[in-house]
Amino acid sequence: MTQPLPASVEQVVVPRTSDLGGFEVARALPTRARRAVGPFVFLDQIGPSTLPAGNGIDVRPHPHIGLATVTYLFEGEIMHRDSLGCVQAIRPGEVNWMTAGCGIVHSERTPDALRASGGPLSGMQAWVALPREHEETAPAFVHHDDTTLPVIEDDGLRLRLIAGELMEQRSPVTTLSETLYADVRLAAGARLPVPDSCEERALYLFSGRVTVDGEAFEPGRLLVLRPGTRVEVAARDPARLMLLGGAPLDGPRTIWWNFVSSRRDRIEQAKADWKAGRFDPVPGETEFIPLPE
Repeated sequence: MTQPLPASVEQVVVPRTSDLGGFEVARALPTRARRAVGPFVFLDQIGPSTLPAGNGIDVRPHPHIGLATVTYLFEGEIMHRDSLGCVQAIRPGEVNWMTAGCGIVHSERTPDALRASGGPLSGMQAWVALPREHEETAPAFVHHDDTTLPVIEDDGLRLRLIAGELMEQRSPVTTLSETLYADVRLAAGARLPVPDSCEERALYLFSGRVTVDGEAFEPGRLLVLRPGTRVEVAARDPARLMLLGGAPLDGPRTIWWNFVSSRRDRIEQAKADWKAGRFDPVPGETEFIPLPE
């Protein structure tokens, strides 16, 4: 039986889950039913998993174009390396914002110091499509630690603003289009009012049960909110969720492997460039992920 939806919820997306060698990933975007929310064209939940001692994640160097990758952790640590020469660990409450633009290559691995002991890993990985006028911008990488991102606390609510404006606060993270992204923790009984400041908005329920305008929802759901509605989220248990959205995309996007573009021919060019080794390498890395055939 299909769950009834409150008037403020347009769509519910149930992520598909896969095991990537010891840690689980649940993909909420893109799906056949929903391709994007604002500029967000990709949304993965990482974990929660416990990496055994002696193991870790090893995402070998791979390319991107036409997007920004946004990595945000709840637990654990990942070491980022890219073809610009940036080497940066990311820890809980911090954000790595990598603008691929005309092309960048990066790897993501468990730091050596943590690999021996193992430990928990959980968080979110998102891709934000760049506006068409900025798709070929120069690649860039920016890290913000947990002291620079605004934190809003009020009566059982704790919200860290990753990007955009909310509750009279503004994130220092620079974006190329209107973007809203926040990490929200609610004590049992606490509430989050969601304003209608963005045309497209969604809630990703990471943990804990919540009600949205009186209707109950379990974790592991992406709730796409109806434009122009004011929404109230109430936590039935201690809960954690991501609020995301922004202005609609300025046209359709093609997503193939790690490439995003408004032009199909640009995707073909990127495929040929990666296969021929024309992307800049990640300094110190010799491995790479081959082009899928």
